[in-house]
Amino acid sequence: MDKKEKIYIAGHTGLVGGAITRKLVSLGYANLVYKTIEEMDLTRQEIVERWFEKEKPAYVILAAAKVGGIHANNTYPAEFIYINLQIQNNVIHSAYKTGVKKLLFLGSSCIYPKFAPQPMKEEYLMTGALEPTNAPYATAKIAGICMCQSYRRQYGCNFIAVMPTNLYGPGDNYHPTDSHVLPALIRRFHEAKLAGAKQVSVWGTGTAKREFLYNEDLADACVFLMNNYDGAEIVNIGTGEEVSIADAAQAVKKAVGFEGEIVFDTSKPDGTPRKLLDCSRIHGMGWKHSTTLEAGLVKAYADYLERFGKK
Repeated sequence: MDKKEKIYIAGHTGLVGGAITRKLVSLGYANLVYKTIEEMDLTRQEIVERWFEKEKPAYVILAAAKVGGIHANNTYPAEFIYINLQIQNNVIHSAYKTGVKKLLFLGSSCIYPKFAPQPMKEEYLMTGALEPTNAPYATAKIAGICMCQSYRRQYGCNFIAVMPTNLYGPGDNYHPTDSHVLPALIRRFHEAKLAGAKQVSVWGTGTAKREFLYNEDLADACVFLMNNYDGAEIVNIGTGEEVSIADAAQAVKKAVGFEGEIVFDTSKPDGTPRKLLDCSRIHGMGWKHSTTLEAGLVKAYADYLERFGKK
């Protein structure tokens, strides 16, 4: 990417978009444009098309999305499929109409089948049933992938799609029920520490395994791919390492400094048993993550304290 050309980051205030924006600024990309949801509702086709016609960005990073954990996906399935489809349709089509040089679409590892072989290779997409708790969200993301590939096939657009694993880090959503597992646990352990509680409840059995990627590492990978990858195939972005929810909870407990007990609420769902990405494609290009889970959690907790908490 030419550092002088205009780059539009959709979703620049979010966990992913914020990290990508900070990364681009640190690398000297000076012509960045973005709008808050109050300034431009990406679900409104006419508004989005008018903005693209006016601004004509050279590059687009589509990080805007409605996201959430198991509870949010279960509670608001209609919103998850509708909002994400609308955003994708409007931004991708407008990018094509205005001649955007390159677009990066951010999907999610939940696009893969619930019982996909582990680790999950990119070619496992659409080979089995999705996890029911997040199927509407995953369906929308799969549609976004198909859009990028279809616009490439029909119009020659250089639109690429990447699939990050479970994310955490500065700028995260720490809602007690609607956030993803690590930020939810950070808040839960912090509040328990302040209250002097003797235990913290964690959803599920603790046996499900997850892969976690620090958001600043994802941002680094996205910029790397924008500069080094032009293929039609999707690209997994992760660590290639997994940890049980029980061990992840212990890591959060240590980062927060909670001294009580962890108990597991087995009446709550575990979700997909495993979600480990095969990252050999991006590793083969020369990119690898640099932040360990332990180091990332310390930084994430510092972010939580700065924004919401009290020591």
